[in-house]
Amino acid sequence: MKVLVINAGSSSLKYQLIEMDTEEVVAKGLCERIGLGGHISHKTQAGFATEYDVDFPTHKEAFIELVKLLTTGENKVVGDIGEIKAIGHRVLHGSEKYKSSTLITDEVIEDIGVKFKDLGPLHNPPQAIAMKACQEVFGKGVPMVAVFDTSFHQTMPPKAYMFGIPYEYYEKYSIRRYGFHGTSHRYITKRYFEITGKKPEGTKLVICHLGNGSSLSAVKDGKVLDTSMGLTPLDGFIMGTRCGGIDPSVVTYVMGKENLSPERMSNLMNKESGFLGISGISNDCRDLQAAAEGGNARAQLALDMFTYQIKKFVGGYAAAMGGIDAIIFTGGIGENSGSIRSEICSDMEFLGLSIGEELNKNASRKESKFSAAESKVEAWVIPTNEEIMIARDTVEKVFG
Repeated sequence: MKVLVINAGSSSLKYQLIEMDTEEVVAKGLCERIGLGGHISHKTQAGFATEYDVDFPTHKEAFIELVKLLTTGENKVVGDIGEIKAIGHRVLHGSEKYKSSTLITDEVIEDIGVKFKDLGPLHNPPQAIAMKACQEVFGKGVPMVAVFDTSFHQTMPPKAYMFGIPYEYYEKYSIRRYGFHGTSHRYITKRYFEITGKKPEGTKLVICHLGNGSSLSAVKDGKVLDTSMGLTPLDGFIMGTRCGGIDPSVVTYVMGKENLSPERMSNLMNKESGFLGISGISNDCRDLQAAAEGGNARAQLALDMFTYQIKKFVGGYAAAMGGIDAIIFTGGIGENSGSIRSEICSDMEFLGLSIGEELNKNASRKESKFSAAESKVEAWVIPTNEEIMIARDTVEKVFG
C-alpha cells in the first residue's frame, strides 16, 4: 500500500511516497517557487534524480507535475494514480479542537484555513489551499488525513498551557500554549520505548528537537507535561531567526521607539532575530560555529545563548517531573552537532547526567546512546522521521 505525504507551504510543497508494507520511501521531492515561477526536484528509491523549472501558478499545478513524475516515463514508481491509496497532510495548528489526526472533510479544511488562520497565519491558510488543490487533482475519492503539529501536546494540564493574562482571552480567542513539532516529539517518544523496551509508565523524558526551529518537551508517562513553544512557534529559546521567549515589554518598547506596526514587529521577531539577529551573520548553526572558531564574538554569543537557554529548560523540566530518565536529541542540530549536545549536557552531574565524549562524537546521524556508563540519566541521539508518523496516522485513520 502506497501513501503520499504532503508538507505544504505558501510557495512550496514537499512530498514523499511511502510503501507502507516496508515503510520505505519510494520517491520524494520538492516543488518550489509556487506562484513565483516554479521549480521541482525529484528523487526515486532506484536512484533516479531530476530537477527543472516548470510553471506553478498555484499548488494545483505542482500536484499535477508530481503526479506526472510518479506515474509516467521510464522512471515512474507507480503504474497509475490509483495505486496511491491515501494522502497525509502535515498541518501546523489544530487549536484545541483536534487532539489527534483526523480525516479531512470540507469542515476540517474550513477550520484549518479560516477558523485557525490567526493561530497559524503563515502556515494554516496555504496548507488548506494545498488540501483543496490535492482534492482537485486526486479526486475526493482518495481519502486524506490531517496530522497536526499541535496534537501530541494536548495532554498538557492547564497549569502548563495557560498564560498569566485575563482568563477571558482564553475563552474568547483560545490564547494558550499549544506547542509544535508534535509529530517529531511523538515519533521520538515512541521510538525511545521501542529501542529500550521500557514502558511509558513511570518514565520521564526530555526531548530536544533542535534545528532552525527548535523546541523541547517534557514527556512523563509517555504524555507531554510541558513544551517550550507557545501560542505560536515563536516562544521558547532562540532559534535560527526567532527570538524565543523575551520580556513582553520589549515588544511594545521597540515598537514605540522604532514606530513599528504589529506586522513589522512580528516579522522582526520571527525572521530577523535569533542566530541571525545576534550574530549578524547567518541563521545556520554551522556558519556560526565556523565563525566562532575564527574568533567572532557575536557568533559565539549566539551559540552560548542557545545552549544556556536550553539548559534552563532541561533543569526546569527536571524539577516539574521530579527528575529525568533520559534526554534525547533530534532535528538537524540535535542529530548532527556533537559540540552543541556536549555543551547542553555539561555540568549536569547534579541531575545524574554525564556523557561519554567519544560516544558523543560518534553519535551523530544515527540512533545512539552516548551517556557515560556511570550516568544515571541516559543521553540519546534518535533521528526524527515525521513523514513516517504522518503516513502511519493516515493508514490508521483510513483503514483502521
